[in-house]
Amino acid sequence: MRVAIVHDWLVVYSGSERVLEQIINVFPQADLYSLIEFIPQDQRKFIQEKRVFTSFIQKLPKAHTQYRAYLPLMPIAIEQFDFSSYDLVISCSHAVSKGIITSPTQLHICFHNGYMHYAWDQQNVYLKESGLSKLGGNLTRYFLHYMRIWDYQASQRPDVNIANSRFMASILRKLYKREAHVINPPVDVDLFEVSEKKEPFYVTVARLVPIKKVGLIVQTFKQLDKELIVIGDGPEMETIKRIAGRKTHLLGFQPSKVIRQYLQKARAFVFASNEPFGIVTLEAQACGTPVIAYGRGGALETVVADRTGIFFDEQTSQSLASAVERFEQMQFDPVVIRQNAERFSAERFRREFKAFVENAWAEFQAKL
Repeated sequence: MRVAIVHDWLVVYSGSERVLEQIINVFPQADLYSLIEFIPQDQRKFIQEKRVFTSFIQKLPKAHTQYRAYLPLMPIAIEQFDFSSYDLVISCSHAVSKGIITSPTQLHICFHNGYMHYAWDQQNVYLKESGLSKLGGNLTRYFLHYMRIWDYQASQRPDVNIANSRFMASILRKLYKREAHVINPPVDVDLFEVSEKKEPFYVTVARLVPIKKVGLIVQTFKQLDKELIVIGDGPEMETIKRIAGRKTHLLGFQPSKVIRQYLQKARAFVFASNEPFGIVTLEAQACGTPVIAYGRGGALETVVADRTGIFFDEQTSQSLASAVERFEQMQFDPVVIRQNAERFSAERFRREFKAFVENAWAEFQAKL
């Protein structure tokens, strides 16, 4: 059986890339495709040094750093890949890779890490915070309308769907009318060590884009006058610098080793986004570090209320500040927190994913 694996884009080692890494471990002989690939040479271990087959976007100007600007071209680019020589194609998608084209005799399984929230329920948030002119805003609305049409059509192409959480499965059901089996993403808990001695700072790790609500966290901790470490980079960096308080430290992009060190030492990890899953909340818990999370989305499936963390109800400074003050009156057991993270191990993911694919392949073959 010839297998191909398709990813949206390969530029950093983040949440969806952790899923990709374990899918490759299940199918080490598979060929790997991606719209673009700009992984530094010393960070290619997670794709097993594979050659990556890329699209024409790879050669376009500034594709390395401004690849998101080519979103209008991504639907046609993903449709140009030729998978005719493969039996099984696995797309690992949070944007467009689910839209690949396969034949009726090929099995296409899509693992959904996320969805194009900026084209769906988060459109108005992005437009509000984009700073576009009225004309630019109207043009963007028209473009996102086109993207929603394509995205819905693309969602009908996989034969079988896997969602990374029950919340993601509900999104697929609402937006695309598709059912999905749930397999939670992997957390390589062996990479993290429990530290029972915590230091008096809080930490958040995220790409600095509107949906992550890092600005909300920074504003809140400025009001509370508490120490906050922010790890991550992105288009909101300058805005967040302007609103940061004297006890907020913006570290920008940091390698995994540095992130682990801060997760181990932090009093708590702060997570203000509404995401389908959120692997980093479990990486913090693998360090025995409790989580203060917005009580929506995938966080409800990874954080156990009052045992491994607490929730706040609204994405407002008042709600988050109240949660921080309540958190500081509580006690958490690092061992119990670590045990929760162990339920999401990489070995568990490989076992569940392999069994699901084998079963799906057998059912598909029986229908041919």
